[in-house]
Amino acid sequence: QLQFEESGGGLVQPGGSLRLSCAASGQTFTSAFIGWFRQSPGKEREGVSYISPASLRTNYADSVEGRFTISRDNAKNTVYLQMNDLKPEDTGVYFCAAGRKNAPISLRPIDYVDWGQGTQVTVSS
Repeated sequence: QLQFEESGGGLVQPGGSLRLSCAASGQTFTSAFIGWFRQSPGKEREGVSYISPASLRTNYADSVEGRFTISRDNAKNTVYLQMNDLKPEDTGVYFCAAGRKNAPISLRPIDYVDWGQGTQVTVSS
């Protein structure tokens, strides 16, 4: 089981950038797919991006493709989400989680476990 702590959120103007961090504790981090998700008020949680254990495979939601970059540092047990050209529709609470064992590799929240508490991102002028 992993425990995650997200950080790096805040208030930013449209077009601005933020880098989120997801610090993990637990022995299985280096073998886990890690995903970033977000949830806005009144909306379902949606997948943003995931990264494979050795960073060889990444995937992004269409809405963030080309603007967001996921990366990880296994020596630091940390996954990052660099967010550029932020838009108001990117506003939400951002969470990280670990891919469920034997689950398909996807951006579906149901395929992830060990959720963090989230960090708030607000994009507004």
